[in-house]
Amino acid sequence: MFPQLPRFETQQNYQNQKSLTRLLLLFCLAIAITTIHPVLAHKVQVSADVGATLHLEPNDNPRSGEPTQTWFALTRKGGQVIPLAQCNCQLTVYAEPHTPGEPALLEPSLQPVTAERFQGIPGAEITFPKPGIYQLQLNGKPAKGSSFKPFKLAFEVTVAAGSVNTQNINSEVAEENTRTLPLWAIAIPGLALIAIVFAVFQKTRRS
Repeated sequence: MFPQLPRFETQQNYQNQKSLTRLLLLFCLAIAITTIHPVLAHKVQVSADVGATLHLEPNDNPRSGEPTQTWFALTRKGGQVIPLAQCNCQLTVYAEPHTPGEPALLEPSLQPVTAERFQGIPGAEITFPKPGIYQLQLNGKPAKGSSFKPFKLAFEVTVAAGSVNTQNINSEVAEENTRTLPLWAIAIPGLALIAIVFAVFQKTRRS
């Protein structure tokens, strides 16, 4: 007949295993949170006395190869809406990173659109060629009869992989993400896991 472990030692081992399980679950949760790409909300930028809210359909989550309805809710200080008819506006799209003076990747034409509570604001349909980060620049000057200051607004947009040609671009996106991932983002989770396992091992050994 096998000798039974003391009750205290059995309970201690159970508590140690329980603690290790909790720590591992917390670690996995932390990794999941840090690797999830944030979903874009309405972006707001201000230049001089003009502010703009950017919205992209659907749900501020554009996808490559698919037409994306984009609109800018332009307002003056105080909340007065600036329709496209009162603004000589130009929209340019750059793939990030880009250098100043570099030709724009796209120059979508602006059309007056009605969205939410806004009427006649600048809007455009944009088809992003591939997943990645883009910068949307909206430049504007007052049209005749308007008095706001000239402005230049820049919005950063993250584009996800679309349903078109996703198999061909998956490897490219993975390679790009690997190249741009900081070294500390790779090292810290591994070191944290090693420290947790070592601490639990030492605690178990002492007990």
